[in-house]
Amino acid sequence: MKPLNQDELYENIRGFLKGKGIELQQGGYAHGIQKSCSLLTDAINLGQQGLGKAKTEIDKKLDQMRQVIHEKTAPKARSAAPKTEPTQTAPAQPPPPAAKTKPARTKKPKKGKTR
Repeated sequence: MKPLNQDELYENIRGFLKGKGIELQQGGYAHGIQKSCSLLTDAINLGQQGLGKAKTEIDKKLDQMRQVIHEKTAPKARSAAPKTEPTQTAPAQPPPPAAKTKPARTKKPKKGKTR
């Protein structure tokens, strides 16, 4: 935002009031309004300068924070001699033997007396 000229705010207010049917004549009221507008213009301009500086500093700190985050989360660089995986893999171990269970008993026909 461009800084305001010293009398710009007063002239805008004077034009606004003139459009509403109120004309400011040279005198006590007009002088007080002009002085107030001058102080407000200075406050606005200084506020804009302060905000500009604050934005610059915030941007610097934000860039620093981004850099730190990048350094902490970036993938680690690989060493000069990359590890090679062996072409032979260890033989797979057979699964552990299942627990032996006794086969269910079947009833044998009784040899018995025949009639």
